Amino acid sequence: MEKHQKSCPGKAKYLSGKRILPKPIGKTTGIVELIDNMDAYNGGRLRAACNLLRDRYSQDDVTIGLSLAGALTPAGLGPAAIIPLMNHGFVDWITATGANMYHDLHFAFNLPMFRGSHNVDDADLRDKGVTRIYDILFDYEDVLMETDRRLRELLVRPEFQKEMGTREFYYHLGKLLSEYEKKHNLGGVSILAAAYRNGIPVFTSSPGDSTIGMNVAGLELLADALKLGQFKLKINPSFDVHDSTAIVLNAKRYENGKTGVILIGGGSPKNFMLQTEPQIQEVLMIPEVGQDYDINITDARPDTGGLSGAPPSEAASWGKIDPTKLEETVTAYVDVTVALPILAAYVVQAAKPKRLKRLYDRGDELREKLKKAYLENNREIEKLKSLIEKL
Repeated sequence: MEKHQKSCPGKAKYLSGKRILPKPIGKTTGIVELIDNMDAYNGGRLRAACNLLRDRYSQDDVTIGLSLAGALTPAGLGPAAIIPLMNHGFVDWITATGANMYHDLHFAFNLPMFRGSHNVDDADLRDKGVTRIYDILFDYEDVLMETDRRLRELLVRPEFQKEMGTREFYYHLGKLLSEYEKKHNLGGVSILAAAYRNGIPVFTSSPGDSTIGMNVAGLELLADALKLGQFKLKINPSFDVHDSTAIVLNAKRYENGKTGVILIGGGSPKNFMLQTEPQIQEVLMIPEVGQDYDINITDARPDTGGLSGAPPSEAASWGKIDPTKLEETVTAYVDVTVALPILAAYVVQAAKPKRLKRLYDRGDELREKLKKAYLENNREIEKLKSLIEKL
C-alpha cells in the first residue's frame, strides 16, 4: 500500500479522513458520540455542522446570526432548541419570518397547540373551529383569535407609538412577553422574551407578511378611518437594513472578529441575513470579504431556484461568504425539525457557554460606526449628496 502511494503523489490527502468504522450504538450511547460517528451523506454533513459549531462558532470573537424560516415555532422548536442555543451564547442576532414570531406569542400567552395528524378532513376542521399547520392542531377562537386580541392590546401601548424597525418593535414586545412569562410561571417558552432578556436583536425582513403585520395594518386602518391620530406605529424596514448591517460591520471591522451564520431553512430571513455583506461592499462601498462561517440546514435545491441563490459557493460570488473560507461552510439537506434539535443538543453538551454579546444594548453605538465607515469609504458620497440635494 505504502509503495503504491509513493508512486501516486497526492493520493494520501484524499485518504486522510477518519476511517469509517463506528462503534455499535448501545444503551449508553450519548448524543455527542452518536453525532461524531455519523460518517457519510447528510448524516456526515450534520456531523460537520455540529463540529463547526463546536470548533469555530464557539470562539468568543465570532458573532453568530441565526435565520429562521418555515413553521418552526408552532412545532415547539423555540423552547426545545432555539432558546437553549440563545441561552448558551450561540445566537447573537436573529432574522425570522413574522409568522414564526407570531406563533411564538401562543407560547408566551400560554395558549395550547396540540399534536395531531395531517390525515384529517380540513373542511371538518374549519366547521369545528380547529386550525391546522400540517400535523399541529389548535383552536381557532381560543388560540388564533385570542392571540390577535392580546396583541392588539399591546400594540396600542405608548412605547409602540412611533416609527421603528422590527428590531425595536420586537424588543418592546419581548419585554412584555418576558413579564407575562414571569407572572404566570411559564419558564422560558418565548423566543422574543428570551431575546429581550439576553439582549439579542430580532429582525423580520418582510413585516407585512404575517399576522403581526396584519394586526398593525388593521389598527392603522381603523385609526385612519376614525381620524384617531393617537396610533402612530410605523414599521420602517430601512432601520433594520442599517442595524443588521451594523452588527456585521462592527464584528469584522471594529472588533477584528469573525462572523458566522446558522441558516435554518431559506427564504427572506436567510437572504436578509446574508445581504448584510453585499450591503457593506456593494451599496456602502466599504471594503469587506464576506461571512467567515456558514451552516445551511435546508431541504431546498439550487437547480430549481429554491435555495435562493445561496449555497455557500454561489454566495461567495455575491460577496456574502468569504471565498477563501469555503472549507468552513456546511450544507446539510435535512428536515430542519430533525436537524435543529440535534444541533442544539450537541452544542449544549459539547461546547462551553459563550459570553452574551448583548448587541441590542449597543444599537446606537453600532449605527454610528456604520455611518462613520460609510462616509469615510464611499467613493460616490459627493455624487449621491448632489442627487439628494436636487430633490
